[in-house]
Amino acid sequence: MIASPSDVPEARDAVKKAIHGWNNANAQTKGVILQPWRWETSAVPLLGAHPQKLINAQGVDDSDIVFALFGGRLGSPTPDAVSGTAEEIDRALAMGKPVHLYFSTAPLPHDIDTAQLEALRAFKNEVQNRGLLGEFSNTDQLNHEVWKAIEHDIATLFPEGSTPSRKEPTGVEFVVQPQQEREVSGFNSKGKPRYRTRRWLEVTNIGSRDAEDVTFESVNDGDLILTDPSAPTIIHRGQTRRVHVIRTSSTGDPVVRIHWTEDGKQKMRDFHVG
Repeated sequence: MIASPSDVPEARDAVKKAIHGWNNANAQTKGVILQPWRWETSAVPLLGAHPQKLINAQGVDDSDIVFALFGGRLGSPTPDAVSGTAEEIDRALAMGKPVHLYFSTAPLPHDIDTAQLEALRAFKNEVQNRGLLGEFSNTDQLNHEVWKAIEHDIATLFPEGSTPSRKEPTGVEFVVQPQQEREVSGFNSKGKPRYRTRRWLEVTNIGSRDAEDVTFESVNDGDLILTDPSAPTIIHRGQTRRVHVIRTSSTGDPVVRIHWTEDGKQKMRDFHVG
């Protein structure tokens, strides 16, 4: 689970990117795949309880690892805690889950909410007596910190020799990982940067055979648009192909369908890429 107030979107993206990068490098050999959970894209809309309780039940309770991030805000209070993120941290710790807590050391904006900043400093002073805290000054450093934490947790969750065994794949087998990168697209009249997010899918053939006549399509075009040409291609075994996409909704469950030919037979498989 990736937990944070709303003022660190780039850091949240960086954690998700680091998780997908770890999967690409380790999932096949270690037999473990990590799935990032973010409330804004993963939570199921539901009535019947306070929103924070629903996030706790769907996110914290079902997670194995929690990454918590703070910039210059503590966040909005809940009925049971000083902020939603603080409540998620407390709940995860009470359940015995590993929690990795990082504070940004990057320069703060000039219009920072001073009340929020003071509340965050008080929270940091309180929580630093409960363990080791991490820091990051940029997303590259955070990426390194996340990888380090994942390696520690995997070694703890799966002691040497206990990771799930995995048969070597035969034929064509695809792994599809969504990736994204935030970049400056311009500046407004006050000189503040505008941002846009580039998104793509990394499609890797981890099987033992080449995939021929490969094409991609979006199953639900309302959530995902493929921007690359649809001409058939070949993805050789061990090869990764990048497919650029546009997300038109942040709440849907986009699915990409891959068609290919294997041993003269047409095959197809759907991948959820939310």
